[in-house]
Amino acid sequence: MPIGDAADLSPRALATLAEVDLIACEDTRRIAPLLAANSIRTRTVSYFEHNEEVRTPELIERMRRGERVALVTDAGTPAISDPGFRLVRAALDAGIEVGAIPGPSAVVAALSIAGLPTDRFTFEGFLSAKAGARRNELKALERERRTMVFFEAARRLGGTLSDMAEIFGASREGVVAREIGKTYEEVVRGRLGELAARFTATPARGEITLVVAGAGREQGAGAGDLVGASALTTDMLCAAGLSLKQASSVIAHLRGRSRREIYQAALASRRTRQDESQND
Repeated sequence: MPIGDAADLSPRALATLAEVDLIACEDTRRIAPLLAANSIRTRTVSYFEHNEEVRTPELIERMRRGERVALVTDAGTPAISDPGFRLVRAALDAGIEVGAIPGPSAVVAALSIAGLPTDRFTFEGFLSAKAGARRNELKALERERRTMVFFEAARRLGGTLSDMAEIFGASREGVVAREIGKTYEEVVRGRLGELAARFTATPARGEITLVVAGAGREQGAGAGDLVGASALTTDMLCAAGLSLKQASSVIAHLRGRSRREIYQAALASRRTRQDESQND
């Protein structure tokens, strides 16, 4: 299904939706306007994360009787970080033919406009919502050399970027693609440290696809970029919304020093300013 613009739905997809006996979709209410706009009267049934286990046998039985079922998700390609895998596997196990109607994918769309290497890439989907688990997942990817693609909830974007800046390095390149294909599409490119500061200070909205350069890719940064980045201070990053610990990690990476050293220096600087303020 379209990830933004309804015009992205191909003629073949529309024809398929009109020809099948049943459409299994995440939300029957969301697909209804699109079907109505194209005069498609095919019956629909809900098929989403929380009813997959129960609904799958029902759909398999329908197909055993000869019905043709089209599986769609709210946006993008079924089974790609969306419901679908369980039904596809069950259909294959039952000897039922499964075919794909190629269509929009936020993963490929974001990669195509990110400006990062696409000869090899890895799709990591959604990271854990829990901070500790998320950091462990990122540490496991610290030396991944392929371009990485993630999905992330807008409310967690600032925290995720901050963790990435600390673990991958603040100078690593990243791209935040927001609301791809929609009216308010926005693509923000920059170093992870810069992106973390921006989206911590000003939380994002909408659907987020995050593309991050693989390990070693940041070595191509120009001298101007590194000089500008190294001019950052912990105060500047804290003012943008990062914690002192996160800001210290970013600065430490940029300057090639230990995080503890930067953190202690920042604390000492704060105490000095407080003492001077009290003396005044």
